[in-house]
Amino acid sequence: MARDRRPHVAIIVVNLPAERDRRVIRESLALESAGYRVTVICPRGTRGLRELPGTRDTAIRAFPQPFAGSGVLSFAGEFAWSFLCVTLHLLRLLVTDRVDAAQACNPPDVFWPLALLMRLMGKPFVFDHHDLSPELYRAKTDAPNAAVLRVLTVFEQLSMRCASWVLSTNESYREIAVGRGGQDPARVTVVRNGPASSEITHAATPSEGGRKRIVYLGVINPQDNVRAAVLAASRLAEMRGRDDWEMVIAGDGDSLPELRALATDLGLDDVVYFAGWLGGDEVDALLASGTIGIQPDQPDPMSNLSTMAKTVEYVARGLPVVAVDLLETRRTAEGAAVYTPSALPEEFAKALDALLDDPDGRARMREIGLQRFHSRLAWEHQAAAYLSVWRELVPVAAVPAVPRQREAADDWFPFGDEQTTRLGDREAR
Repeated sequence: MARDRRPHVAIIVVNLPAERDRRVIRESLALESAGYRVTVICPRGTRGLRELPGTRDTAIRAFPQPFAGSGVLSFAGEFAWSFLCVTLHLLRLLVTDRVDAAQACNPPDVFWPLALLMRLMGKPFVFDHHDLSPELYRAKTDAPNAAVLRVLTVFEQLSMRCASWVLSTNESYREIAVGRGGQDPARVTVVRNGPASSEITHAATPSEGGRKRIVYLGVINPQDNVRAAVLAASRLAEMRGRDDWEMVIAGDGDSLPELRALATDLGLDDVVYFAGWLGGDEVDALLASGTIGIQPDQPDPMSNLSTMAKTVEYVARGLPVVAVDLLETRRTAEGAAVYTPSALPEEFAKALDALLDDPDGRARMREIGLQRFHSRLAWEHQAAAYLSVWRELVPVAAVPAVPRQREAADDWFPFGDEQTTRLGDREAR
């Protein structure tokens, strides 16, 4: 077959299988549209998947992830295994399929040796900063180990300093990349998370008939504090009864079994429903049916400096938000949200109760949210910033795309069985 002369970018993501990482899918689509060829190296999710769903021809090179658990040793095992598997895949691609540049998405922050290798070969390496690993460790650990915290901070710094360029998901992350990370400000670009306008097939429409729907969308791990949403539902049922509202919790994570049991113990099975992990079309349909979106994240350094993907998903459909008053949440939603001082269930319940009874307020918030999304937050704006980085690092010549030879992406890899991983929050910072 004719050689595909498009510049070839390898994207490394090990926190989720690539087909479940909406940011990586959007980045791959943006690169394809600009004339690049993309291969994603990631943990194996759907067995036998060789191309990234929703893209034209982005290839997947997947590896099994047999390590799963909790605690420092478990995460260290995941980090080491992921680094080994990614290194093997990247070296193979460098030898057999001409990789022109690479991008690593964190967590974990362990791929800086590959950044050094790529740069020694004269090839750019981009660090896509999804999560604050030191702050994430603090948020997930009751008594953080000082040595572990120091290692995470040093690895984060090395990841930024060894990279050719850093992509930050918001202004707070950019400040960290420049300050704590020591990267040149001219080589740090903000590329936010969020859906493209084309992904929004239905905006949330105000409706006063039937039950009003409160929606939570995202990862359900301890640090996401979805427990507060369930407890707020219990308090809301005491305040206004159960006839005119319901809560739908969509997503997956370590805390899901516990929260299902909690809802049953509190007698909430008639008003609190768990939808599980949803695909793109299902997310769109759920949020279009919503009345209010809830963001119960705790007010800690990690949440305060992070942009939650769920917030942008709510705002994109004009869905009013009830959230804790966090720096980056306020920067994202501005007047499209009602803010609580803390994450107490009672505060959420009071805010939800008032907003459910305020259709005019919800209509104003809807208009603010839609305007913010279309003028600033939509992926089209982020894709332009993303591609500006790549066009500077790896200019694209006007060459035709050539279909690649299909091959079994996983067959050569000699380890293990199908697994998934969960290195961080990755709800999407």
